[in-house]
Amino acid sequence: MNLKLVVKNTLMPTALAALVMLPVAPPAAAEAWKPANPRLLTEWGEKLTPETAWREYPRPQFVRERWLNLNGLWDYAITPKTTPAPAKFDGKILVPFAVESALSGVGRPLTPNDRLWYRRSFAVPPEWAGQRLLLHFGAVDYECTLWINGGLVGSHVGGSDAFSFDISDFLKSGDNELLLAVSDPTDTGEQPRGKQVLKPHGIWYTPVSGIWQTVWVEPVPREHYLTELILTPEVAAGRLRVTPLLNEAVARDDLAVRLTAIAEGKPVGSTLVRVNREGWLTLSEVRLWSPESPFLYDLTAELVRVKPPVDRSRPGGRAALPGFSAAERAAYARAEVTSPPLDVVKSYFGMRSLSLGPGPKPHQPHLRLNDRPIFQHGPLDQGWWPDGLLTPPSDAAMEWELKWLREAGFNMLRKHIKIEPARYYYHCDRLGLLVWQDMPSGFTPGLFVHAEDAGDAIRRSASAEQHELELRRMINRLRNHPSIVMWVIHNEGWGQYETAALTRWVKALDPTRWVNATSGWLDQNVSDVYDIHTYHELPLAPANQADRAIVIGEYGGVGWPVTGHLWDAGNRNWGYQTYQTEADYQAALKKKMEALLPMRRNLGLSAAVYTQTSDVEGEVNGFLTYDRKRIKIPAAQLREINNRLMAEP
Repeated sequence: MNLKLVVKNTLMPTALAALVMLPVAPPAAAEAWKPANPRLLTEWGEKLTPETAWREYPRPQFVRERWLNLNGLWDYAITPKTTPAPAKFDGKILVPFAVESALSGVGRPLTPNDRLWYRRSFAVPPEWAGQRLLLHFGAVDYECTLWINGGLVGSHVGGSDAFSFDISDFLKSGDNELLLAVSDPTDTGEQPRGKQVLKPHGIWYTPVSGIWQTVWVEPVPREHYLTELILTPEVAAGRLRVTPLLNEAVARDDLAVRLTAIAEGKPVGSTLVRVNREGWLTLSEVRLWSPESPFLYDLTAELVRVKPPVDRSRPGGRAALPGFSAAERAAYARAEVTSPPLDVVKSYFGMRSLSLGPGPKPHQPHLRLNDRPIFQHGPLDQGWWPDGLLTPPSDAAMEWELKWLREAGFNMLRKHIKIEPARYYYHCDRLGLLVWQDMPSGFTPGLFVHAEDAGDAIRRSASAEQHELELRRMINRLRNHPSIVMWVIHNEGWGQYETAALTRWVKALDPTRWVNATSGWLDQNVSDVYDIHTYHELPLAPANQADRAIVIGEYGGVGWPVTGHLWDAGNRNWGYQTYQTEADYQAALKKKMEALLPMRRNLGLSAAVYTQTSDVEGEVNGFLTYDRKRIKIPAAQLREINNRLMAEP
């Protein structure tokens, strides 16, 4: 395999450069690929080639310099799930696009009785000799098992979260064969899956199965290396709480992490923290992150050896410097470094605080950012694309859409029952878009809770355990992004269960963010917000609350089917109210948005979420058509309304 080395300079808030190794596909294979029977193509999908498919570094908040991108053309096969690995494959699939998508080059359904197989070979660069190799998957929907060179490496269950395997012990010199088997129950199971169903209709969309985010390999030190940084801003104290974690829970007093914060190229804070402990990085200057000024600090984390502050192996050593104590933190901050860096990771962070407190309406609590009430207005953003389905056709497409929302004056979005690639949140961080992050719950009729019901659904233990595992993974993977300000546990009544317990649990896991127990439907009066959904021609107002902010978690839904930009022109294309001309559509949309003004002024409304960013399959209630080729209302018109909404009463 030939490797082309490209330098990128666009990952971090300032001048961090990442080395990107791009595998070059043989010309014949590249020529064989084309989109599979596309209903609609975006302009980015039209330009896509196997050589350009998602080349960007996939993890902007945890960057190592060396990595190998494995996106591109792989062998694929679909077999009955009861049969062994195929001897012959069906053709080529373009990773990281799901098998059902046009951009995969396959465009075939995967049933719950099928198994999807992937195969490719790769060679380890010789300069990586002597290091461990980690194979990373951005996301695979839903269950997968990995073999390297015939050896069983491991399995993963969960359709939305990033995961890794240490493949070092399975590698050999020369080419190495990677074999991945995937199965996906879609809506025949109770797993988190968002709006995927085997028979799409209405608000339910085409399934996504298999690899749907970037696959890549990176070398790490043989013995110990960094695997995680937990970053928590403490604005009032002018510091960042940092927990650096290694690949294992080592009892080593001679290992620490040197942390350096940089603002616009200038160091503004540095400290040492013992590994697998938390410490505080005090900043000499604090610049707050907000939608108006989304300032990001660069952060360097270096694993180093230090002279232990005390010999804990001697009698009384541990009592002299107890673990996890303030004294231990202070001693390690002053420790003597005795080695060059053993591992180096680049990251970034933003300083901002979130709270619930006084707002413009007396006795009505308000959502507050950096100790000031903020009105949040933005779209329900489902993140579906006609050519890539849950995978955007490119990073540039994703970035363009987010920039358009900012140009239209929106300061937030609700990421609706989907977890995006890490780069999505990076763009939100640097553009200043607040994100309400939904848990991608799946709709199961037997677990549906109606607004008239008196209590939660009751889930089987196995179903609840998997849901909670994936909920915790979402929080753990995304918690460092300053743009994410709210966790939404349940959407409407989609499997809503143990609402009070889950709300307390999420708040304990992350007390720095707002928690929305359930957006719409059966309110249990347990979270930071009272959230209603209203698709009436004029949105209804939420009732005032003595101890919670009031928000409209969904409203809008004004539809306009634009000829030439429809997913299926022969079927009903709908909005909650549907219009047939641009003028009628824009007038109805503005009327709905302007109805928020008295709620903002007189009721103390904290936020509203408009449905939605773009059309999705049969839904035509977006600001943009599904292919993003037609903007239904100019950004300037939306910005004028948003400016009035966000002005202080």
